[in-house]
Order: sequence, then structure tokens, then C-alpha cells
Amino acid sequence: MLADLKTFGAIGVYGMACITALTVQSTQGVRKVIALAPSTVIETLDCLAEDVRFDAIKVGMLGTGAVAATVMAWLERQKGVPIVLDPVMKSSSGRDLLDLSGCEVLLADGLARADWITPNLAEVAVLTGELLPIKREETENIAQELHRMAADRGNPNLKIVVTGGHAKTPDDLLLVDGKFRWFPGKRVETSSTHGTGCTFSSALAARIALGDKPVAAVQGAKDYVAGALQHAYPVGIGDGPLNHSWEKI
Repeated sequence: MLADLKTFGAIGVYGMACITALTVQSTQGVRKVIALAPSTVIETLDCLAEDVRFDAIKVGMLGTGAVAATVMAWLERQKGVPIVLDPVMKSSSGRDLLDLSGCEVLLADGLARADWITPNLAEVAVLTGELLPIKREETENIAQELHRMAADRGNPNLKIVVTGGHAKTPDDLLLVDGKFRWFPGKRVETSSTHGTGCTFSSALAARIALGDKPVAAVQGAKDYVAGALQHAYPVGIGDGPLNHSWEKI
């Protein structure tokens, strides 16, 4: 959540937050996850919706199936607002951030309601039940399978970004309107990678809120994350955070 809000502010949009779970964590990893009650989550979402207009909605960690179902039902009422779904299932340290029923909700309702989804290579493999993609052709095939799954759930217009930060070459793939578009990247040698996926999906949502078309939105988000990695400085003794304010240096 901290990474999300820092990203929104840096790109020039105002971010509002509905926390779904509390985590006990540091740069060394996630030690504990405490899910909030679905009633608190829906009360927060309704409170915000009664007060402000949303230009885009980013959905990140949901924690439990009960919270995920609550959020998805609420999203159904946000007609016309672009929804970016970051399918957060595990922390980079390996702790589960979404239970089994929550994963089922992502597959059933998340694919049906999101306008965008931003899985990394491991997440797209889990979502589709396929092997971890290695080659570009494999990544394109697995993205196509995820798109087919969304179409089967009544959402043939889902835009898919498979992020390649964990690959040897960090290239990202966009699948939109049946066409593939690759965004080449360069490996940044740094240990400050904590929150990279959250930052990318938030940057994408921010660019969409500002009116960017799909290709420009993805490129803008990728450029922002690359800069945040390049300008990061050591924090803590584990995998530190990105420098979200790098453009103001």
C-alpha cells in the first residue's frame, strides 16, 4: 500500500486506499498477514465511492476469499471505471498473500471484471495451470491462454501485461486486441526490488487515469519502474524498496 500511494503521488494522481490486510514485514520478508473483516472492507469502499470520482482502480493484495469476493462484488457496481488487477498471491519471500478460495475468486470473478491484469511469469503460470514460461513464444502462448479464460468468463476485452522482471532479460509483454507488443528492458543490478510488481501495476493505473492509451500506459509504467530501480539506495539489510521519488531528484 505504501508503494502504491508513493507511486500515485510521484506520477501526479491522487491515490486513495482501502486496506484489505495488514502485514508484518520488512526488507527481510513478510512475517505475518492479518486479514481485515469483509464488512470493514466494503464499508471503506462504499465510504470512498460516496465521496469521490474514480478515474481508475488498482486491485492488489486481497488476502482471503471472503475479502476477494466482497471486492469483486463492489467492482461490479463501478461501471465505466478502468480496473487494473495485480494478482498478488505470494510475497517475494514466499509467504502466501492469498488463500486458496481467494485464488478461485481471482480466476472466476477477477478475470471476468478486470480491464487489465498484470501477472508476473510465476503468477501467469499459476493462473493458467501451465508451466513457467521461459521463451518469448511460451510467454505469448500462456498470455493467449489467460485471455481465452477471460473470454470464457464473458470478458474478451481483457488487456494482459505479463511482466518479465524475473526473467533473464526483463521484457514485458502486452496482449491487447488480439495483438502482442513487447517492451524491451535492461537488467538493473540492485537488491532494492521490494514492491516492484505493486509499483508497476500502480504506475499503469495512474497512466490510465491520466488518459494514456494501452501502449503508452505500459511504456510509461515500465519507464517509471526502471527509473525507480536505477535510483534506489540501500534501505534495511534485505531486499530494499524502490526509490519512488526518483523523478524529483
